Amino acid sequence: MAELKRTLSFPVILLITINSIMGTGIFFLPAIGAKIAGPMSIISWLVLSIIAIYIAMCFGELASMFPKSGGIYEFCKQAYGSFTSFIVGWMTLIAGNITIAMLVVGAIRYLNPAMPEILKITISLFFILLFNFMAYNGMKTSAVMLVAFAIITLMSIFSLIFPGVLSMNFNNMIPFFTHSWPAVFIAIFFIAETFFGWETATFLSEETKNPTKVIPKALVTGTIIIAIICVLFVITSLGAINWEIFSVSKAPLTDLSVFHYGEAGKSVFTILVYLSIIGSVAGWIVSSPRLILALAKDKLFLSQCAKIHPRHHTPHVAIIFQTILTSIIVVIGAGSYETLLELLLPLVLIIYSLTLLSLVILRFKMPEVERPYKVAFGKTGPLIIIFIMLGLVAFWVTNVHGAVQVLKIGASFIIFGIPIYFLLLFYYDPDAIIKINNYFAFFNLFLENLLLPKSVRKDILSLFKDIKGKHVLDYGSGVGTLTLHLAEAVGPNGKVYATDLSKRNIKILEKRLKKRKYEHVEVIHDEHHVSRVHPNIKYVDMVFSVGMMGYMQNIKKILSDIKDVLPENGRVFFAEYVDFFWVLPNVEWLSSNEKIEELFREAGFSVRVIKKKALFWNYVFVYGIKSEKDVPFI
Repeated sequence: MAELKRTLSFPVILLITINSIMGTGIFFLPAIGAKIAGPMSIISWLVLSIIAIYIAMCFGELASMFPKSGGIYEFCKQAYGSFTSFIVGWMTLIAGNITIAMLVVGAIRYLNPAMPEILKITISLFFILLFNFMAYNGMKTSAVMLVAFAIITLMSIFSLIFPGVLSMNFNNMIPFFTHSWPAVFIAIFFIAETFFGWETATFLSEETKNPTKVIPKALVTGTIIIAIICVLFVITSLGAINWEIFSVSKAPLTDLSVFHYGEAGKSVFTILVYLSIIGSVAGWIVSSPRLILALAKDKLFLSQCAKIHPRHHTPHVAIIFQTILTSIIVVIGAGSYETLLELLLPLVLIIYSLTLLSLVILRFKMPEVERPYKVAFGKTGPLIIIFIMLGLVAFWVTNVHGAVQVLKIGASFIIFGIPIYFLLLFYYDPDAIIKINNYFAFFNLFLENLLLPKSVRKDILSLFKDIKGKHVLDYGSGVGTLTLHLAEAVGPNGKVYATDLSKRNIKILEKRLKKRKYEHVEVIHDEHHVSRVHPNIKYVDMVFSVGMMGYMQNIKKILSDIKDVLPENGRVFFAEYVDFFWVLPNVEWLSSNEKIEELFREAGFSVRVIKKKALFWNYVFVYGIKSEKDVPFI
C-alpha cells in the first residue's frame, strides 16, 4: 500500500512555515492596524508577537507528540474524541477555503483593482489548477515551489524594511497616543490573521524528516522570524509615511515601493507582492489535502480521499476534491477582503482555542506520552491565551458594528458540519448504524412505499419466476417491506430467513408476520449483520438484500458467506440507494457499475448491474448467479 514519503528537511519546512503563516497579513494588516489604533498599533503588534510565539510553542509540543498529517485534527481527536475533532477539522477546512478566497481577493487588489471580474477569476483559477497539479505530482515538486515563493516574500519585505530604516522619520508617529486604549485590543483582533497558519505546517508532519524535532523547531523559529519582520516592517512603514495616509492605503506595499524607489519600483513590487500572496495560496493548497486525508482515514470524510498515489506518494483524490472545492469558492467568493477577514478571524480563534485546550487536557490525560518538545507552563499558559483570544472575539462582537451578523454566518458553517458528521457515521460506523436504524424504525415503516415502492418490489420479484417453494434469505429485512412479498412468493412450502441488525425493525417485522400468520419466516436479530451472514443460516436457494450494500463493513467477507450458503447457480439480488438527494456521496465500491461487477466476480458471482432513476435518488440493482464464469442467467 502506498504511503506518504518523508522528504522535507528543517530548512525546507521552515521556509514553508514562514510562507504559510505570512499570508496576506503583512501586505494589508499594518494599514488596517494603523487605521484602528494609529501609531499605537505598534503596541498591538508587539503584544500579538509575544502571544503568537507562545502559541507556536504549544503547537510545537502537540506536533512532537503526534507527528501525523491530521495536525490539529489529530491533536483534538486524542483530547476530545471523534465528534469534536471532526468539528475542528471541518472548521479548519472552511477556514482554509475562506483563506484561499481572501488571498485571491488580496492578490488581485494588488495586481489591478480595476481588472475585469472574468479576467480576475480566470487568472486565479489558472494558478489554483497549476498549484494543485504540482501538489498532485509529489512533495518534492511542491516543496521547491513553496520555498521559491517564501524567498520571494522575504525579499519583497526586506527590500522595503532596509530603506525604511534609513529614511525613518519619527515625526510621522507623533503624537503616538492618538486613540483610546481599547483601540489597541481591537487592532490585535484584526491583525491576528498575520500569524495564522501554524496548522498548515503540522499537516506536513508525515512528510517531514524527524518530525518530532523538526516541526516544533520550524514552528517556533518561523514565528519568531515573522514577529521580528512584522514589528520592523510596521515601525519602518509608519516612519516612512504618515500614519493617517498609510492607514487608508488599499495597497500599502505598493505605496511604500513608490516612496522608496519611485514610480519605477511600483510595477516590480506589484508583481512581487502578487506572487507572494499567490504563494500563500499554494501553501494551503499543498497542505490542506493532508487534513482531508486524515479525516478520510478515520472515516470522517469520503473514504476515497484516503488513497495515496502509488507513484507520486500524494493524497491525489483529496487533491482533486480540494481543486474542485477551491475553484467553486474562488468563483463565488471574489468579494471584499475585509468581509472575508472578519468571517475568518473568529472562526480561527475558536479553532486555536480548542487546539490549545487540547494541550492542557493531554497534559492530564496522557502524561506518559513522550514529548520531545515541551512548552513552559503547559497547564496554565494555554488557558491564559484562550482567555485572551475569546476575550478578543467578545470585545469585537460588542464594539464593532455588524460583528454579530458575521459571527452568525460563521456559526452557520460550523452547524452545517454536524449533520455531515452523523451522515458519515451512518455510512461507516456499525454502532451508529444500529442506533440510527433503531431510531428510524417506525419512520421507515411509515415511508416504506416511498423508499421501496410497490412497483419496484414487483420488478424485483419478476426477475425470479421460480421462487415458489424455495429457501431464501432476506439479508437486511428492515421492517419487512420486501420480506412480506418474499413470504407470499415462496408459499408455505418454502422458507424465508429475515435478518437485520435493528431490534426495533425486528419487532415491527414480527408483528407484521404474526398478523398475516406467516409461520414459514424465521426472523433473526444479528448485531454483527454488517460484517457477516448469520451462522444459523446453512443453506438457501436465493439471497435478497435491499439497502444494505452501503453499510457492509466487509463486503468481501459477506459475499464469501453468501457464496457458502448458496448452491451452484444459486441466485442473488441486491438493491441499493445511490446518489441520495444528488448530493450525498456513495460508498467507494458503489461508485461505478464496473467496480461492482468486478467485486462480485472476484467473490464467485456472475452479475449484471443496472441503475434505475427515482425522485430523490437512484437505485442500483445487482442480480445474478453463483458461478465462476461470466454466463447469461436471465
